[in-house]
Amino acid sequence: MKADFLNNAIEASKKIEGVNNISPKRFLNRELSWLAFNWRVLELAQDHTWPLLERIRMVSISSSNLDEFYTVRVAGLRELVRSVITKLFPDGLTPQEQLNLIDVNARSLSEAQQITWNNLNTELTENKIFLLEQFQLTKNDKIFLEKYFLEQIFPIVSPLAVDPAHPFPFIHSGGLAIALHLEMKNRKKTLQALLPIPANAARFIKLPAKDDKCLRIVPLELVLLQALNILFPSYNLVGHCLFRVLRDSDLEIEDESEDLVREFETALKRRVRGDVVRLKITKDAPKNLKDLIFNELHVDQTEVIEVDGILGLEDLNEICSMGPKTLCWTSYKPRMPERVKDFNQDIFAAVRRKDMLLHHPYESFDIVVKFLFQAAHDPNVVAIKQTLYRTSNQSPIVEALCIAAEAGKSVTAIVELKARFDEATNIRLSKQMEQAGVHVVYGFIDMKTHAKVSSIVRREEGKLINYTHFGTGNYHPITANVYSDLSFFTCSSSLGKDATKLFNYVSGYAEAEGLNHLSIAPSFLFNDLLAYIDAEINAALSGKPARIWAKMNSIMERNIIDALYKASQAGVKIDLVVRGICGVRPGVKGLSENIRVKSVVGRFLEHSRIVCFSNGVDLPHKNALVFISSADWMGRNLHARVETMVKIQNQTVKAQILNQIMAANLADIRNSWVLNADGKYSRDTENLGEVSFDCHRFFMENPSLSGRGKVGAKDVPELTHLND
Repeated sequence: MKADFLNNAIEASKKIEGVNNISPKRFLNRELSWLAFNWRVLELAQDHTWPLLERIRMVSISSSNLDEFYTVRVAGLRELVRSVITKLFPDGLTPQEQLNLIDVNARSLSEAQQITWNNLNTELTENKIFLLEQFQLTKNDKIFLEKYFLEQIFPIVSPLAVDPAHPFPFIHSGGLAIALHLEMKNRKKTLQALLPIPANAARFIKLPAKDDKCLRIVPLELVLLQALNILFPSYNLVGHCLFRVLRDSDLEIEDESEDLVREFETALKRRVRGDVVRLKITKDAPKNLKDLIFNELHVDQTEVIEVDGILGLEDLNEICSMGPKTLCWTSYKPRMPERVKDFNQDIFAAVRRKDMLLHHPYESFDIVVKFLFQAAHDPNVVAIKQTLYRTSNQSPIVEALCIAAEAGKSVTAIVELKARFDEATNIRLSKQMEQAGVHVVYGFIDMKTHAKVSSIVRREEGKLINYTHFGTGNYHPITANVYSDLSFFTCSSSLGKDATKLFNYVSGYAEAEGLNHLSIAPSFLFNDLLAYIDAEINAALSGKPARIWAKMNSIMERNIIDALYKASQAGVKIDLVVRGICGVRPGVKGLSENIRVKSVVGRFLEHSRIVCFSNGVDLPHKNALVFISSADWMGRNLHARVETMVKIQNQTVKAQILNQIMAANLADIRNSWVLNADGKYSRDTENLGEVSFDCHRFFMENPSLSGRGKVGAKDVPELTHLND
């Protein structure tokens, strides 16, 4: 299957037995699709065109992703099984059938992660980076490690005996611990004990080396084993093993809670003590220690992974930061849009001149931050409204909002408490903003506010002008360096009014009616998408060009998928770039012969959501309908979250999306996996090589259209051109 969708026609479809318009098999399973994405991440770790430490980082990410998958998705399925819920999912599988398939797949993935790491470790050795084992330590190494232990670890480590007087301690989710079988010196009395590995200590420790170009590293568990004579001075070590616990991390919130903040604070405490969903333990661990751990944690063999290698592969990320920069990507500095420079960093003036679309991380997220700081310090700004789903711990966005409120401006922040794994941070930042005088709103109890919008009201010549920012990603300056997202700036009065209606809807339950160029979930977005797809169907049936280009992270909403199947059967050509979960089965004869799906996974994490409808003309075209969105095509996004989809009207921005962003993603070969009719992903090996087209490289090397400014767009390449 050719990965270049831009320049190649749709290939012949295949007949798949049992797959038709009504069979459950027309949908791919959500959980297995997610695991397939993580296999693609791991495959990057095996790509020798990548720098060595970046490949190790991919192993770390793959491991971390799999852990989160278990703590949330698998935990949820197990709860369904315990509750004797046997309902069929859209793909026709029961919860137990999914768990069985997941177990086989995930065990293979865990094994592949270890094999990949072992191969990478060999390459590390070839590059003079050594992860040492106990027998490789010199006398001087042991002296160094004892000193390190006493100064850095001893004050924070807690050796814990396990006996009738000392119950088995609680091990938090993600926690690593060493289980010990000890024997008292000069006596035959034995002791079982645990050494929880401190979560706030570095997992890997750098040892002194005579050669400056040599890096010698030991894992923290080895340091602890070396220090048993200090921790248990009266005992000798008989046997030991390392284990790691993953617990149910899904939150359950009472819908009728009177105090949402307090309820979330309580729920976070409950989550810490969730049931164990997965236990990783050293292979060939002593039987008595295994029995102790299994019994005390109430796990059975189906929940256990025996690891022949390193537990906690996600910690390998530390080695990436310790190694030489020559084994990493060459650093990339995001561009500053020339148009902002043209106006002496006055972002309001730049946006007044023309709508502007920034493509992160290729263009700096600092512009978004400066946008809010400029508003905070501008005496003509009277009001700021801001959504916050995720942001950083020391958020400059929050700082700007606090400055604005303290300056007497009307500032409203809609904070989402249900942003998974960021709930505690969001509660803390909310309290900080409230102390500064920001009006903090927690949105709806029964659905998340996932929209990414900033609205700034500025007084100009006696009128109130709205400056609005719509984003596809979070207001998070750190993730903005690695997530590929879009930031759209406009002072369109119609979009400004639409944004105001959105904020009023979330803060005061005022139904957002009479919107101009903004579609909002859950009120309108789902039906609007179906209407646009129907329009393409009607165009195809009328003999007009009909095409859909869409880019997103995930698609599983069954009605949308069925609408795409209907469109395909009517003759609509559909190209989807779906990074992660995908329930669409493309290229099936009689069902989806006009649908192609690819996943782009590379140096940067694709996160932007774009949808383009040809609107009776062929793509790309200036009359096409082009939208950016905060929403994936998932049931949760379209029916149970506050989301936005923004219609792009500025022709320069439209050309940037069609001719650059979408065209490059569709043309990409280097970072692309093509989804086949059988539900499996494959690479275009025939055209794959170091010189094959790489959309990430294209974006790094070339400026974008809308931010070009007075310099002009003559040197801006367009992979395709708008039709008149």
